[in-house]
Amino acid sequence: MFSLILGLTLFISLHLTRELGLRPGLVDRCGSENSYKAAYSILALLGLGFIIWGMASAPFIMLWQTKFELRYISHILMIPVFILIIAGNTPMSYLRTHIRNPMLAGVTFWGAAHLWSNGDLASVLLFGAMAAWAGFKFVSLGLQHSTKADQHNPQPSPQPSPQHSPQLYWDIIAVVAGLIAYTLISQYHGQLFGVGLEYV
Repeated sequence: MFSLILGLTLFISLHLTRELGLRPGLVDRCGSENSYKAAYSILALLGLGFIIWGMASAPFIMLWQTKFELRYISHILMIPVFILIIAGNTPMSYLRTHIRNPMLAGVTFWGAAHLWSNGDLASVLLFGAMAAWAGFKFVSLGLQHSTKADQHNPQPSPQPSPQHSPQLYWDIIAVVAGLIAYTLISQYHGQLFGVGLEYV
């Protein structure tokens, strides 16, 4: 359990350096932006490794048991997860324009979906912490964006016609690819993660 807590602490704290006001000082200490990014990536991977190791070795301590007939809620919540995560990695889309941080929204849904159907202590720590972090980050970045927009008071740019907009094409790609990913992960969840969907 210690490895899991250590990994979560390391991973989440790294991803909150901007909100905590630590990023400029860390960049200065590293000597350059590239050195900071390299150290950041290494430590993030280390944290992820501790999380995986911690989940694999954590004792099973049940805190609550979700009713089996309500587990379908987790499956429904997972549908937008893949769409949002893929949309967050596209160069442009209406999802990115209006949601601003679809990947963080997807991680929030992912954590909530798994937290709903996994009541053991290790799962609560993992999915609860990740959902809380992603939700906080989503709101924080949204507020920062709104504040900057108010300060600069930008003039709204004309929106292109949807049928001719490349944004719409990327939205379609995100939806189709997300549904395909959802179907594949649902089919092979047991082989990939060691837990069949009947237990998720």
